[in-house]
Amino acid sequence: NLDRVANAGSRAERLLPVFPTLTFPNHYSIVTGLYPAKHGIVANTFPDPASGRWYSMKDRDAVEDAYFYGGEPIWVTAETQGMVAASFFFVGSEAPIRSVQPTHWRRYDGEIQGEARVDQVLSWLGEPEARRPHMITLYFENVDSHAHWNGPDSQEAEEAIRRVDGYIGRLLDGLEKLPHGEQVNVIVVSDHGQRAYIEDEPPFLLSEYIDTGHAPLVGGGSYLFIHLADEEQHKAGEYAATINRHWKHGQAYTRDNAPADWHVTDNPRFPELIFIPEPGHAVLPVAGGKPLVGDHGWAPEDPAMHGFFVASGPNIKPGLSLGPVSMVDIYPLMTSILGLEGPDNIDGDNDNLATVLYIRQDD
Repeated sequence: NLDRVANAGSRAERLLPVFPTLTFPNHYSIVTGLYPAKHGIVANTFPDPASGRWYSMKDRDAVEDAYFYGGEPIWVTAETQGMVAASFFFVGSEAPIRSVQPTHWRRYDGEIQGEARVDQVLSWLGEPEARRPHMITLYFENVDSHAHWNGPDSQEAEEAIRRVDGYIGRLLDGLEKLPHGEQVNVIVVSDHGQRAYIEDEPPFLLSEYIDTGHAPLVGGGSYLFIHLADEEQHKAGEYAATINRHWKHGQAYTRDNAPADWHVTDNPRFPELIFIPEPGHAVLPVAGGKPLVGDHGWAPEDPAMHGFFVASGPNIKPGLSLGPVSMVDIYPLMTSILGLEGPDNIDGDNDNLATVLYIRQDD
């Protein structure tokens, strides 16, 4: 069914994730067209120095607090310009960002089966024109979860892919039955890739070389972030240099010297210390931890961290094989298709996708 979408429309060679290659930053970049430094969701878990509070994807109060979310998600763009929007799960949709939420939204619950999610989307699309959402997000976590637990090349991960492919087929079949189904554009993307850890390769242990005291740690495995206390931040360069003298299969960065393509700026939500192993290798703060079987979080240059992009519909030019597509270019494509006016200060470039894929009404 994923091939069914691609063969009827266009596909990208790969989808380039933002840094860090984690779920929440990339999801929110998809719907805002911004890098995390601008939209503020810089990891799945991070401190906000301005308020002294922490954001965590597992913290219901934080997830639903608009304070943490910058930018303008596509559903806010749609709703504020008179269009009904809906979301069956997406990062940010549970918070009243700019005092706006989709007309229809759901609090995340992984127990809700994929078939029920698809059927609700089809029900929304079956509403009369005045109430019908014209912009809908839909999310499935199955492949990510099983690739973590069992490895991306496992039978369990393959079964999860087939299951999600079935959900896409259910959606496509349902669209064909709607009287206006041919008017619907479908864009299917992944937020990142996955790779397995190298078997029997011991993780690099930071505790053998540096002591950052009680500084909060985030991650461990494919990445590790350390948020230093104010009085310790001047030591960030020293800590990074020490690690780099001993680490053969990874690199330590300060917030100031991270690669330019990662778009890590002086946004204080980013950590002072960033540790990124080579693909397949692991980093842990101390001995005793154990990474998952499969993971993401390695550098966005790693091909295994890249995702996919396929799209089809009346406004998508068919038969195109695109080169690499950037995560931040999806938002301006969506605004072009929907006829919406997005903010001027996004990082995504309308010319990169919209002018290639979008068939304008006067063409």
